[in-house]
Amino acid sequence: MSPRTRRHIALLSPLAFALAFGAYADDLPAPVMRSAATATADAAPSTAAFEAAKARMATDMAAPYTGNADLDFVRSLLPQKQAAVDMAQIVVENGADPDLRHRAEAMAAQDQAEIEWLMGWLEKHGQP
Repeated sequence: MSPRTRRHIALLSPLAFALAFGAYADDLPAPVMRSAATATADAAPSTAAFEAAKARMATDMAAPYTGNADLDFVRSLLPQKQAAVDMAQIVVENGADPDLRHRAEAMAAQDQAEIEWLMGWLEKHGQP
């Protein structure tokens, strides 16, 4: 076999392997990796609080659209802002970094002000 032929085979071998076995990749179960960090995260009170905040947001965002872009925007944004307030409070109560806790307080105050404005908009436009 000539050196040129060997080089072509060497270059094509990875491609042939990928084509041959890549088709079966979707049939393989995804590996489950749990590290000590994951176990620690699962045990932390903040993890349960973050999960609850995210779940509330997902439930509250499930409202059907009305076709009114203004109303749909406000109704979609409110759960996100509330979740941000909730998560900031989790950091304030559980976080270790004083700078981040301070910033979380400021962010929560800003988001709370926006929530109040959005709620006022709903009321002003006769929306529940």
